[in-house]
Amino acid sequence: MNHLSLVRELVQAYQAFEAHSAAHIKAMGLTMTQFDIVATLGNQPPMTCKELGEKTLVSKGTMTGVLERLEAKGLIEKFLNIEDGRSYKIGLSKAGDKLFKKVFPEHVEYLGKAFGKLSKKELEEAVTVLRNVKVIFN
Repeated sequence: MNHLSLVRELVQAYQAFEAHSAAHIKAMGLTMTQFDIVATLGNQPPMTCKELGEKTLVSKGTMTGVLERLEAKGLIEKFLNIEDGRSYKIGLSKAGDKLFKKVFPEHVEYLGKAFGKLSKKELEEAVTVLRNVKVIFN
């Protein structure tokens, strides 16, 4: 039963992190999912919906609606997929790239202030423990 205390702490840590992160992202005018997509597309060549879904872990059903909203905001562009004419690739528009270059570094800095409360050793230990936990479920 010792694992139940780990489960509780893991869930509570994730919920606290997500609430902290989401508040900052919302203040920048994006949802968590929109930010995830913009951050994933930033400094990358256009990618298919499947590739984007694998890199962001956004479900296909959610992805469609979020991409439509990002396209309506002028933040992404769709390009015909030369390798497969049945699909398209998605990349940031000029406005999306400008947004990425603003919000991504701001958010990294914002999170860095919180994680800065941990020592380098504590950060390394946390990464090791979380990797070990992930491995047991893969």
